[in-house]
Amino acid sequence: MSAPAGIPSHSAAAPRGPRAPAAPPTTPPCQNGPVQNQMQFPARYGLNLENYEAPSTHYPQVPHEAIPSQLDNQYVADYHSARYSIPAQHVMTSSLGPSRLNAQQLYSGAPHPVESTGGFIQGAISSASHLHPSVPQSYSALSSHYISSTGSSVASQGFPLSSGHYAVPTVSSAVHPNLSYSSMSVGSPYGQVFASQNLPTVGQFEENNAFPGQSTSATRTLQQQVPLGYNSTSWSTSDFQSGQDNFSRNHTGSLAKASNQINTAIDSSSTTSSASPVVNNFDALEGGGYPETNSVTSSPAPTPQTSRTPKPFGYGYPALQPGYQNAASPTSAMQPRNPGHHSEFQQYPQQYPGVNQLSSTLGGLSLQHSQQPESLRPVNLIQDRNILPVAPVLAPVPNLNSDLRKLNCSPDSFRCTLTNIPQTQALLNKAKLPLGLLLHPFRDLTQLPVITSSTIVRCRSCRTYINPFVSFIDQRRWKCNLCYRVNDVPEEFMYNPLTRSYGEPHKRPEVQNSTVEFIASSDYMLRPPQPAVYLFVLDVSHNAVESGYLTVVCQSLLENLEKMPGDSRTRIGFITFDSTVQFYNLQEGLSQPQMLIVSDIDDVFLPTPDSLLVNLHESKELIKDLLTALPNMFTNTRETHSALGPALQAAFKLMSPTGGRVSVFQSQLPSLGAGLLHSREDPNQRSSTKVVQHLGPATDFYKKLALDCSGQQTAVDLFLLSSQYSDLASLACISKYSAGCIYYYPSFHHRHNPAQVEKLQKDLKRYLTRKIGFEAVMRIRCTKGLSIHTFHGNFFVRSTDLLSLANVNPDAGFAVQMSIEESLTDTSLVCFQTALLYTSSKGERRIRVHTLCLPVVTSLADVYAGADVQAAICLLANMAVDRSVSSSLSDARDALVNAVVDSLSAYISTASNLQQSTLIAPNSLKLFPLYVLALLKQKAFRTGTSTRLDDRVYAMCQIKSQPLVHLMKMIHPNLYRIDRLTDEGAIHVNDTVVPQPPLQKLSAEKLTREGAFLMDCGSIFYIWIGKSCDNSFIKDVLGFPNYASVTQNMTQLPELDTLSSERTRSFISWLRDSRPLSPVLQVIKDESPAKTDFFQHLIEDRTEAAFSYYEFLLHIQQQICK
Repeated sequence: MSAPAGIPSHSAAAPRGPRAPAAPPTTPPCQNGPVQNQMQFPARYGLNLENYEAPSTHYPQVPHEAIPSQLDNQYVADYHSARYSIPAQHVMTSSLGPSRLNAQQLYSGAPHPVESTGGFIQGAISSASHLHPSVPQSYSALSSHYISSTGSSVASQGFPLSSGHYAVPTVSSAVHPNLSYSSMSVGSPYGQVFASQNLPTVGQFEENNAFPGQSTSATRTLQQQVPLGYNSTSWSTSDFQSGQDNFSRNHTGSLAKASNQINTAIDSSSTTSSASPVVNNFDALEGGGYPETNSVTSSPAPTPQTSRTPKPFGYGYPALQPGYQNAASPTSAMQPRNPGHHSEFQQYPQQYPGVNQLSSTLGGLSLQHSQQPESLRPVNLIQDRNILPVAPVLAPVPNLNSDLRKLNCSPDSFRCTLTNIPQTQALLNKAKLPLGLLLHPFRDLTQLPVITSSTIVRCRSCRTYINPFVSFIDQRRWKCNLCYRVNDVPEEFMYNPLTRSYGEPHKRPEVQNSTVEFIASSDYMLRPPQPAVYLFVLDVSHNAVESGYLTVVCQSLLENLEKMPGDSRTRIGFITFDSTVQFYNLQEGLSQPQMLIVSDIDDVFLPTPDSLLVNLHESKELIKDLLTALPNMFTNTRETHSALGPALQAAFKLMSPTGGRVSVFQSQLPSLGAGLLHSREDPNQRSSTKVVQHLGPATDFYKKLALDCSGQQTAVDLFLLSSQYSDLASLACISKYSAGCIYYYPSFHHRHNPAQVEKLQKDLKRYLTRKIGFEAVMRIRCTKGLSIHTFHGNFFVRSTDLLSLANVNPDAGFAVQMSIEESLTDTSLVCFQTALLYTSSKGERRIRVHTLCLPVVTSLADVYAGADVQAAICLLANMAVDRSVSSSLSDARDALVNAVVDSLSAYISTASNLQQSTLIAPNSLKLFPLYVLALLKQKAFRTGTSTRLDDRVYAMCQIKSQPLVHLMKMIHPNLYRIDRLTDEGAIHVNDTVVPQPPLQKLSAEKLTREGAFLMDCGSIFYIWIGKSCDNSFIKDVLGFPNYASVTQNMTQLPELDTLSSERTRSFISWLRDSRPLSPVLQVIKDESPAKTDFFQHLIEDRTEAAFSYYEFLLHIQQQICK
């Protein structure tokens, strides 16, 4: 292969000098999980940190990968890990076979076989999700227990810092910081962003300080080495200081005990197991528990009292005189014996002024004693066929006091499947509904309070961040709303930077907003914040070049190079590959880019490690020259092979010193070197109604490499542009386990498929310019008594509840399953909090915190009244994907049907005034059967319809990684008639009138050949034009004189000066503006071959292999009446 004129190429396959022979793997002395899962470490564990400058100060934290004393003799040299091997996941699950789950697993009775044309649903439920063994089963239609659990010999994943280096003052004086404010967006309720608050450090390092004066007989002692500073080239033993700390993790709600951890490699739907490739300290970083002991003098664990009546959630105190603030602080020993109650605080009859007047009247009130809410109105599904609302379904509002509702987290960020939390697991089991959370933690926000302070106030026990739902005992103490510990209010927190007043901690922005972002101090850093580093790995084989994607990618990069997130440190690099791997030297000072070719793909290496990732601003002209030349460099190539695996190995080596984002563009099945794959798809089985095979990976190469990347804070995003089967089930692992994202463009071609070209262009514009978070971790906490046991999304689980996200993007969604471990009788409210710790592209360490508050209920009717059907269907979809891969597609389909049968059967059996022979649902669940049918007809789960294997796998990947708002449009699109738009019911947005047409049923009976219809599928808009559509609409909106003249590949609406055109375009623009990714538009004529894409979304209609909606209801009724 020759380089183009002007760009010299050099073969790097020549001898490279001696390499150190690979040392045989050694086994660490500390066993972490089952023997078959024990990791093998290389003898030398480290890479030099050549790309970081040594900071000027010591950081009170431990390095990126903590090295416990047990491993000292083996890994004493460096800080970053070299490549280490991760064994494939070994999960022990119970095989239920064709039998139905037993009563202990929630569902009893015989299975619900489906009698359908073409074998609609077959088999029965089997295990799918991997659950923590210490957690009771919460929704086992799609879940199952491990057969056994494995104890961990590792005491903890977190290592607190020795307190010897920093003094911990016992009394701090009042602090009045000097503040400067920067403006915020118009309409912000906060008025200012706290951009620079020069607050002196009090000295209490919340995360890592230990207390050597405390002692207890029930503590776990860890002896470890902790770094006190950074070295610009490497971490050596001289950089570490040995310390011995008493460490006791008092996790709340979501944490299981260490003895029940399962130490296996984690699937993308992960249990709360510790599967980190090395013992690490991320746990201590975000703060899973406070490093102190549970001695008698420090807060004892709450013990329940005999009375089970819910106590007030918070207590007030009388108005304080100015001199009160000079009184001595109460000691930390004042801890309530009852989680929701403290006898000593009852003497204060006056409620604390402000929003924290929390009491039992604020939530959890039984709905039975008042008028029946609309959500409990019985709906006869067989008779009432028009159940679809005319407007999109909104999230249900929790039954809370109006003040709490205003303070609560937006459902767009944090949503629970049940807005009324059952008091006990038994009540949840009786309701037969799933309990879980849907999260969109990093979504784009127009208003976000950003807080800069030297003190981030957190619970000393469970490490919950202070939030609107804590209660202030008095001016100096606040009670955690998750573990109920009473904490001292730091002196600095007494000052309110908004009002510039002192003595009103309850008015601080952290306590007035359920979504906040903190600018974190060095306490929250494992190393100096990394720069934004972007590496593009491009397939240049014959198939890839012929598709024309290279031109689109390079042009998009040229257009958006200045808009990519970053600062003056931003670095960028490029790798291309076919049967060899090509690198590009872009070092400042060169007159033109220099190509370096490595043909030794069996042992790939970096020819010039220091000049392949270059500063974006310093080498901008060379980068532009390369992007301009690349599309033509390989025009005449005849190389058909693809060495994707070696190219990814090279990318890992290049990115390991810093971390960052790798963007891989692939067009075919990898055919050379490590990770090569063979076709597994049988085209004759695409329409099979029986077993769908090969939904899992063919090799663990990509998963292991992804875990390596995750360990080095590198995420891999995959763009698959294929015209044939490429085994996405295997390739997707590189993104799933490194917290990357996946894009798929089937049959991509720059001439034959212009719709896909436009989609790639729009996707790249969003992808290259959206915000990004680096080296992130996320933890979800919940009220004592609740437990989180299964995670869904693209991530890696580092410890029992800590998700590692090498990159986090605003379009990523997550889901978790929960159970109720302890009765919630002592509280009327429960709270959930997610904390996302990340490094911004500007090098700031930030923490985004969301807090959600929900009422606790004691009656089954209240549980049904608070059901969030959209959140439930999205959680079930995630669980069904796991079941499809771990068991079979038919099992997953059966489980989805059984979820409807069981929940409606349970509802009917509890309502004594309902006829048992009719199919009745509460109004809150009336769409449940419709959404499940839509899910069964979705590409991920449908049978009997021709579905390419890669298409099916991609649909499953989307389900696992999309936030709820996008996923719901994928499952159940919105259909509107647009040829008769009027201003009736229109809304006004920025001086534009936006029509609001009613939603239509997804059925052909709603279509008319005299009309035009818009279908919103989330990532694509279809406009279907009937044969007899009014010519005035075609002329005024489409710009053609009549139906016959409308072109087949129309993807944009012209801007015409007509009322119909303005209304149509304003409506479509309004829909587009409601999502970050701009959907592509496709106009489809009635006789167009593309109409198949449109009609497959009409889920209420019958097909040869699937029920209509009415037939599905009859089937559900038949199963219930058995």
